[in-house]
Amino acid sequence: MKAEDLSLIKRYSIVEYLERKGINPVRRTPSYVMYRSPLRAETHPSFKVDIQKNLWIDYTEGRGGSIIDLCIRLEGCTLPEAIRHLGQTASFDTAYCPHNTDNSMPESHKPVVPVNEARKLIGISDTLPPHLQKYLTKERCIDLEKAMPFLKCISYKVRRQRYQAIGFANPSGGYELRDNGTFKGTIAPKDITPVFTDKQTEHAIDNTLPVCVFEGFMDFLSFLSMKEEVTNQCLVMNSVSNVTRSVHYLNERNITSVRAFLDNDDAGRKAVQEFVNTGFKVEDMAVYYGDFKDLNDFHVRRVREQREELEKTPNISNKIKQVKLKIR
Repeated sequence: MKAEDLSLIKRYSIVEYLERKGINPVRRTPSYVMYRSPLRAETHPSFKVDIQKNLWIDYTEGRGGSIIDLCIRLEGCTLPEAIRHLGQTASFDTAYCPHNTDNSMPESHKPVVPVNEARKLIGISDTLPPHLQKYLTKERCIDLEKAMPFLKCISYKVRRQRYQAIGFANPSGGYELRDNGTFKGTIAPKDITPVFTDKQTEHAIDNTLPVCVFEGFMDFLSFLSMKEEVTNQCLVMNSVSNVTRSVHYLNERNITSVRAFLDNDDAGRKAVQEFVNTGFKVEDMAVYYGDFKDLNDFHVRRVREQREELEKTPNISNKIKQVKLKIR
């Protein structure tokens, strides 16, 4: 990465970065913003962001730094991973925008969000437009029939520009957003998303089974696409930074065992260990897709391999069988 690119990343607003993660300030002044620390659960704000210097400090820990340092802490990643993550998802002022190689995407679908500009929700629809449906089915190999009950098309505005994204709701009224490019964002408030609880489904849910825990909703949709029927309760954390909130939710319901479908990276492994450390019986399901980045990456590879095999064998039915992950 060029030195000027790294400098631009460091200038990317920490306030905007936290807002994208659904983390809102408790107090705002012209020169600084105060938060309840996103690094742990607390009741009093001890996390300060200096707006002019674009630096943060956690007074309880006595530690702070740049947006890169914060990304390393929140995402549980390495320095190169943090730089790559911020370079892909952060949007700067008009002098800098992330490179997007997908020139086929209409400009109105490319969410280039200016610094310090919040997304304004302007519409929610049950129907995804064709380009987002194509992204889910072709790029992510998601079964739309199974996925659509959990998805919305979110229309939002930044300044005067309108955008559309796939939305996955949480019970607090917020949404996780994905487009058909590299954009990943949040409409606050950010929260975990419980799925297939007794109140949400008509078919039988076995409360004696472990709760299936997913890092993001694309992994959850992959799980749905793999399974003929889901009888477990599920919990989508919507970020590894929500482990503490997830633990609290599970403890409140006297749940003692989980199956963790988390990413094969340091952040995912640390999250699994947090569940173990808090007393849960944990089945780390990442052992089934150890050579892949995450569950969706594994799912996509398996589906594409099966499609290639079907093309080579014309006497086999054209209907692609479900790719099943062997889960008890």
